[in-house]
Amino acid sequence: MSQAPFLPVLRELACCYQAFERLSGHHIRQVGLTPGQFDVIATLGNTCGMSCRELGEHTLITKGTLTGVLDRLVERGLISREITPGDRRSLTVALTDAGRAVFEQVFSPHVAYLEPAFATLSPEELSTIEASLKQLRAVMEQGFGDCCEKLNN
Repeated sequence: MSQAPFLPVLRELACCYQAFERLSGHHIRQVGLTPGQFDVIATLGNTCGMSCRELGEHTLITKGTLTGVLDRLVERGLISREITPGDRRSLTVALTDAGRAVFEQVFSPHVAYLEPAFATLSPEELSTIEASLKQLRAVMEQGFGDCCEKLNN
């Protein structure tokens, strides 16, 4: 039986993601956050806030996990959830003053922590990797859409 030609790509993609999670997560935990909490704080960092739906679209957290992450950040006083003016069915999630302080304390140092991992790659290599990953994501999203259409019909 021959192996599907894309399986080595899937393996490398999964291994790359796991390696990144180990590297990034190690530092994130050192600053007292979980990766999900950091994702929310980093996403909200330079905004006035977002709806839960927008936050779900901009973070790497699944919808089911996001609610628990937000609950814990509210408990720590790092975010607020307020009814959106003009739409009482929607909540706006925003950093509190304490959350903004955490963002200022951890975001730039985290980028600096990750930088050496990418330092051996030239700007051209980084651009090529980014383009390849965008292409792969587009293919996956298109494939997923086709899959869902077939399932729903």
